[in-house]
Amino acid sequence: MTPEEKARVEIDKLLQEAGWVVQDREDLNIKASLGVAIREFVMKDNGESDYLLYVNGKAIGVIEAKKAELSLSGVETQSQGYAENLPEGIRCYQKPLPFIYESNGSEIYFRDCRDSVCRSRRLFAFHKPETLLDLITEADTLRNKLISLPELNKEGLRDCQIEAIEGLEKSLKQSKPRALIQMATGAGKTFTTCNFTYRLLKHA
Repeated sequence: MTPEEKARVEIDKLLQEAGWVVQDREDLNIKASLGVAIREFVMKDNGESDYLLYVNGKAIGVIEAKKAELSLSGVETQSQGYAENLPEGIRCYQKPLPFIYESNGSEIYFRDCRDSVCRSRRLFAFHKPETLLDLITEADTLRNKLISLPELNKEGLRDCQIEAIEGLEKSLKQSKPRALIQMATGAGKTFTTCNFTYRLLKHA
């Protein structure tokens, strides 16, 4: 097997583990399951998307597959091109297709093109079809909601707590997924945590 074929075998396994039915385009049956991944789907520009993803009978995303030893950085343009070139007459949730993956069988990168600042992030597995269906029916994306968090009500908060909450939210608005808050003993870490957790649950 070529390195590309080996990567496809691994990607097929990862998709099946996430609940997708994987099909060749000659055997296309988009109603076979809630989630169907079609191999080598011919797009409008005659290019072939390595996988076209269907959820509930409608196209929702694409996967660009690369051989195992190849880095996934720099292939976003190619996968974006497939997402923007869905043939006419194909039922879809929106154009361009919102969900884009790149994978070499050992790594998976994902981006939601509805984000106002769209950038890839690494995943440990492909999303389940049910998860993509939930995401597409949400009014907005998580990252967009984080950018538009309302102003903090500072009543009853200490200055250090205000600084911690505003600093965390500034970091999240910049799409930084990790943050560290350091506060002195007795500064009210638990109260601070309850406040920003409440805000994230309510608004994002």
